[in-house]
Amino acid sequence: MRIPLELPPGLLGDDTSQAGAGRWADGSNVRFRLGLPQVIGGWERLIDGALTGVCRTVFPWKDNGALLNIAFGTNQKLQLWKGDELFDITPFGPVAVLGGDPLTTASGSGVVTVAHIGHGLTTGQEVKLSGAETFNGLEAANLNGVREITVVDPNTYTFVAGAADTASASGAGGGAAIRVVRQSELPVGPEHGTSSIGFGTGAYGGGPYGTTEATAEYYPRTWSFDAWGQHLIANPRGGGLYEWRNDPASRALAIANAPPQVTYALVAPMNGGYMLFALGCNEEASGTFNPMCIRHSSIRNNTEWSTAASGSTSREYVLTGGGRIVAGRMIGPYMLVWTDKDLFLGSYVGSLAQPWRFDRIGRNCGLIGPNAAVVVGQTAFWISPDRQFYSYSIGGAATPVGCPIRTEFADNLAASQGDKIVASSNAEFSEVRFDYPDGRDGFENSRYVALALGGEDAGAWHKGVMARTAFVDAGPSLYPLGVDPDGAVFHHERGHTADGQAFPWFIETADSLLDPESTFLVRELWPDFKDQIGPVSVSLTARFTPQGNAQTATAPPMAPGETKADFLASGRLFRVRIAGESAPTRCRIGKPMFDVVPAGRR
Repeated sequence: MRIPLELPPGLLGDDTSQAGAGRWADGSNVRFRLGLPQVIGGWERLIDGALTGVCRTVFPWKDNGALLNIAFGTNQKLQLWKGDELFDITPFGPVAVLGGDPLTTASGSGVVTVAHIGHGLTTGQEVKLSGAETFNGLEAANLNGVREITVVDPNTYTFVAGAADTASASGAGGGAAIRVVRQSELPVGPEHGTSSIGFGTGAYGGGPYGTTEATAEYYPRTWSFDAWGQHLIANPRGGGLYEWRNDPASRALAIANAPPQVTYALVAPMNGGYMLFALGCNEEASGTFNPMCIRHSSIRNNTEWSTAASGSTSREYVLTGGGRIVAGRMIGPYMLVWTDKDLFLGSYVGSLAQPWRFDRIGRNCGLIGPNAAVVVGQTAFWISPDRQFYSYSIGGAATPVGCPIRTEFADNLAASQGDKIVASSNAEFSEVRFDYPDGRDGFENSRYVALALGGEDAGAWHKGVMARTAFVDAGPSLYPLGVDPDGAVFHHERGHTADGQAFPWFIETADSLLDPESTFLVRELWPDFKDQIGPVSVSLTARFTPQGNAQTATAPPMAPGETKADFLASGRLFRVRIAGESAPTRCRIGKPMFDVVPAGRR
């Protein structure tokens, strides 16, 4: 008799093999499309060379000339691809805001002493001062600007005022709004999370938010990016806000007056302009970092952050409930803000006193890492610190998303590396994807799980082995973009090779029990493959009992167009594995037919 292999879409890997009978149980790099499994598309290199450092965030956008720009945030650099060239636009920093009247002079001297707690500078370095006021006869213009320093101690340094200006009196001054930007590139950030326990570096302890210190980098450096018109907004987690103004020859520059320590930056499009949000930042009045504080700039002016300035629309909010803000996303006209515990919805209400309102809409459904959430249309998908998948749609509630292959992900997520998880979408195939670090492979992102969202495949999960530390959907780029741990950047869903090399794929069923009272002999397969490129192997594993000894028979690899494959395998329970690895490789699996005959009782 002929028995077709006809199974519903999606992997079911959390059950025992017999409990999952009649389902696909395992696979790699095979998705489900219109109810049937097919090999994912290949990838081709975008950039001949490699990025500097490990990339955690990639952000494509188009400028006013309709030219594609792609920003890459690594633990070492901020880099930009434009016009087939790669540019280094790493900003100077970090940014520091000094305490009140931090400058001291001696009468008749042009040497200015600066009180800067824990400055971390060395003699001969340059800093850029801004916001200093005229005092003791020294003009503001001769205090502000780029100055070479001489270190006195870990909390103090000096510089010589410009234009040979000298003080007419001794004492402290300078005002309460002096900002200092180190005139060298941002220091290299951590590549890995360094907390000793848990999965993310915040929710399970060991991270900086057990205190109020924002810059203690226990987590891998991630970036948040957004577009302010055609300009790029960039924020290294825990650092300042920077803007790049579309000149490849220039660095991103620190945004004046913005909070110096920010967890996540987000731009909210408004009627007639934008607002720049700092999620998790320094409070305006005290300057103290508050992990639950939200501030935004005035509309159309990302350098206006004072709530007291005339005509200012900048404001400050503090979320309730404790914990720390992890990230935010715009979802239509609304804003989602995740803490490590909860989910908040930001709504623009237009009040002059409080333009935005933030309401907690979900408890115990926080975000494991800043890149672990993605919005598709009016629905957000994310992973919580307890390694659960969630979704939220406007007007609904945060809801767990069932995942029949979650156990493998949850059990093998590398400890303390949850901040590396990257969520992305794939509009062409109506999917969301989560790349994560699997402890079986080390500490770096090495595997992914993906969920189909639409049509007859909705709810079907698949997975794969592929090392990608950053990923983003197509649009405005023509193809999705992925970056591997070595800094290679690829267009995905393009071609059918791994940048010219072979890549492996497979899909495997659970055990199927044909008849508990009889055994069967499988003798032959009639393949049903579409668009096949490269050889395809089919193997059959047979058992007489669910936990009995296994016998595997593998047919010779089948070239495109072959009409049958021969087997000899007998048993009660049968498992089918279909696999390939070539360059190129492609296959859509229909309903193969097996020739099966009774072999008696046993």
